[in-house]
Amino acid sequence: MFKRWSRDQVLALAADEGGVRARATGTESARHARVTAGLAELERWLADQTRQGLAGAGERDWDELAKRLVDAQAPGVASAVSRLVRVRAEDDWPGRLLEEYALVNLLAVAYRRRAELPEALAATVLTRVGFPVTREDVLAGPVVRDRWDVLGRRDEEQDRLTARRVWLRGRGTGQAALVLSFAPQGQALDASLVTGVTIDADLAFYPSAAPLRALVAARHVPASGEGTAPGIACGQETPPGMTPDQAMDEVAAALAADPWTSSWPVVLAGVVPDRTALGGFPLHPGERDPWRLLAVSGGHPVTVAAEWTPRGLRPLTVWDDEGMAVIL
Repeated sequence: MFKRWSRDQVLALAADEGGVRARATGTESARHARVTAGLAELERWLADQTRQGLAGAGERDWDELAKRLVDAQAPGVASAVSRLVRVRAEDDWPGRLLEEYALVNLLAVAYRRRAELPEALAATVLTRVGFPVTREDVLAGPVVRDRWDVLGRRDEEQDRLTARRVWLRGRGTGQAALVLSFAPQGQALDASLVTGVTIDADLAFYPSAAPLRALVAARHVPASGEGTAPGIACGQETPPGMTPDQAMDEVAAALAADPWTSSWPVVLAGVVPDRTALGGFPLHPGERDPWRLLAVSGGHPVTVAAEWTPRGLRPLTVWDDEGMAVIL
């Protein structure tokens, strides 16, 4: 049975909902005010650093700045500042540090002028600063259905969490995708996306000027004979690749749309790897000797999935002559 509401009850409920919305709007405005003040301080700090010299700041300065940015409710920027300690430990740190300063400053300026930006870029800026987008909001948006090749994954430690980055690419759309999952250190991570398989699925992308991070909204049951589990279209099949020039054009387009892009999946076809480069791209200096990649290639052209980063490629998977995926 439906409950009958009196006129007074309806008016009271409407007033209460209006108050909730007003409080939510007030909370959001208060946060923007805190972030604005925090990023204004950051801009002044960066200007002082460039005038005084790059060697002037150290770990303690960055830690204190990151804490102030957390207090200002800008955790994304705080995380970027915290990473500067690792940059300082590198051999080529002066140039790299200046690059990182420029990107952080660009983010602060973009946030301050976000009302002038296109909607997608403004959403990117808010996400980079640290304004959350809920899983429910992402799943409520449009989805992209395709047969998605699972190109590879990489785990990395972040504070007390382990983050798993799984890279995918759509066969029909050519769309790149990144599915992130997190777990406390020592606990199992999501293993539902298996490297080397192709899934028929709907992906919902987080709002961005260069959409990349996504959620698997639904998996579709394959036709008879196409797979052994729901959503798996085929077990072993070499994904479509691109030339190095095409890959560079795609990365350049992603960077033009989102200058803070720090990684992007590429699939290079017909490339012959060596110990320091892949298809003209340098390998990331942190990569170990790629002996497995060299062994599968045997000096012949192969198809390789890799994670592009500003410092070089991180090879993920190589496909042999029989279409078998070999994890690197």
